[in-house]
Amino acid sequence: MNENINIKELAKLARIEITEEEISQFEKEIPDILSFVETIQETGGEAGKVYEKHRNIMRDDKDPHESGVHTDVLLDAAPEVEDGRIKVRRVIKK
Repeated sequence: MNENINIKELAKLARIEITEEEISQFEKEIPDILSFVETIQETGGEAGKVYEKHRNIMRDDKDPHESGVHTDVLLDAAPEVEDGRIKVRRVIKK
């Protein structure tokens, strides 16, 4: 596991403000959290029993809005827009 995690870059990508104190705290905590998650993943196991009464029930919208009604509001709130879409920085290389 890579324990060199760039907290400042993560905060920048998540668009959150973070203090130097929080950075040093997260630099200590995040590797432990990731190690714990890795341990859980290695443990594996099966998902719990599915009960019939606990299921997702879909319903028809009573009063759906027409497509695109909120598009302008969302695009106006975006930091960068290009060709009617929110422009984001590429994070995965081809």
